Amino acid sequence: MARTGFCDSRPLLDPCKTEENRVPLRTWANACAVKARRACNEVAGLRSWQQYKAENKDERQWIERLPLSAEDGIIMDYAEKNKSASVDGYEEEALLNHLHRVQALPTLRQLVPGLLQREIEVAMDKLGLLYDRTYAWDVFSDMMRSQLNSTLPNAELPRPFTDTTRAILVDWLIQVHEVFSFSEETLYLAVHLLNRALQQIKVSISSLQLLGVVCLFLAAKKEECLLPEVSELCYLMANTYTKKQLLRMERRVLSGLQFELSHCPPIHFLLLSAYIARCSDKVICMARYLLELSLLEGQCIQYLPTHLAGAALHLARQLLQEAPTPEGETAWCIASNIHLGSEATLFNIMQIMAIAAAKAHTRETRATYIKFSSVETLHVSMHPALTNAPCLLGLPCLQS
Repeated sequence: MARTGFCDSRPLLDPCKTEENRVPLRTWANACAVKARRACNEVAGLRSWQQYKAENKDERQWIERLPLSAEDGIIMDYAEKNKSASVDGYEEEALLNHLHRVQALPTLRQLVPGLLQREIEVAMDKLGLLYDRTYAWDVFSDMMRSQLNSTLPNAELPRPFTDTTRAILVDWLIQVHEVFSFSEETLYLAVHLLNRALQQIKVSISSLQLLGVVCLFLAAKKEECLLPEVSELCYLMANTYTKKQLLRMERRVLSGLQFELSHCPPIHFLLLSAYIARCSDKVICMARYLLELSLLEGQCIQYLPTHLAGAALHLARQLLQEAPTPEGETAWCIASNIHLGSEATLFNIMQIMAIAAAKAHTRETRATYIKFSSVETLHVSMHPALTNAPCLLGLPCLQS
């Protein structure tokens, strides 16, 4: 799969515009001929207009009426001047018709599914997630379904493993991942395979590092074009394990996972949502940082990738507090439909990420913190708002 990246934003799709060269509504309305009254149409259906005019010889004076929006200067219809009752009745009827038309207009909530489909097709094409835009919606639908099959029932680790032990291993894998310059998809897939392997395969503490390297190796085989040599992987483990031991562990992992290596990483949902929501580069970098920090947290194992991506993007927007725009808020309304979930679930994930971000600079597992403190990542891990991130969510502030 091609590496993903954030592309330049594009204007939000206009739900009311169906043609590129459409004539403005006001010009179109003024160019139309004045409609005859309903009564005249009914009489003309029975007899000719000349007969109707001969029978009604009294000259009726007609006035120009500008209902509802007189400042537009659009002639909507004519009304009789002599019969005030009919004028009032006609105005009431016109008002009801107008309100009926207003109520019949589609709301943003009704337009969101169609807009979301069009935006996803463009986003997946621009992000390089597929080769044929025709199948974009089918691919996205499959992504939403496949994430349900790859979730873990709980975050419990078998003894004697703990969340701290797992976090140390994942932090070391992030460093190895950086050494080989693998894609982000490879890292998320490797951690996902590690989480599954820990729950389905009996492994001793002494073989934990070997298990992590094997999961990274399998993820690279699925996502990368160039693979490291087995001897290089053994060298990174200080030759604690031999090539034979590594290949034997690889067979154990593949058999234990039943050769099921597919996984839709949360980074894909994050980039899709960020592209559709027209997020800035800094918001995206901050969301990527928070999402990668969640790999170290054992509590995040049981959440869906869409929930993790949505919580990271929500928290990144709150931390940076960029000035909102009408177009941006509308785009965010459309993008937020990707990570549908209860507010309680998203808020719980945001709390975990906020606490992890506030403690990141003081922990021993600092690979992600150092990685996102570079110029390429806009120094987002060193942003001062991260220190008070728990306070932003109503949690007790952490003392540095």
